[in-house]
Amino acid sequence: MDNDVSAGSGTTTIAGRLALGVTLLAFGLGYTDLIDGVTAGDAVSVARYVGGVALFVAGLFALRDRDAATGTAYTVLGAFWFTWAVSAGAQVSDNAAGLFLLLFALVALSLTLAGGDQLGQAAYGLFCVALVLTAVARFAGSDGPAKAGGWFAVAAGAVAWYAATAALAHWPTALPRRAARPGVTAAG
Repeated sequence: MDNDVSAGSGTTTIAGRLALGVTLLAFGLGYTDLIDGVTAGDAVSVARYVGGVALFVAGLFALRDRDAATGTAYTVLGAFWFTWAVSAGAQVSDNAAGLFLLLFALVALSLTLAGGDQLGQAAYGLFCVALVLTAVARFAGSDGPAKAGGWFAVAAGAVAWYAATAALAHWPTALPRRAARPGVTAAG
């Protein structure tokens, strides 16, 4: 099995992935109704300090280390979580909240398409779907898409958490690639 721990194994990347994972898990579980009495609003403190401040600071450290992709991702996502947390409970229309989520879904889509390691792309892709579903829920005034979005956020958080833990524990972080049979070329 391929132990591609070099991708995303830096201290800043690990700390950022842990912060993102914990925040996504708290946010997602709040929308799923899995735990009685726990709502997305209960994730506000985690989102503000872990997802917002800690992730933003991890992004600044990554930018200082000239890791533009990680630095950009963490600073932008830190800004998202901080803004989401401080605006929780504010009187905004459902359409304004949906637009906010949809705009950051585009950011998550950009992070997904930017490349990088497989686990990072998976976490950002799942987060993108979660944001789209919660945006649709806000636009439609329906709880069903928000609950589904919560499950996608939980999955994204689990992937981000695994990526950080795998880098620390030297577990596999990439799917093994099968070698082509002898005589088989890319064209045929």
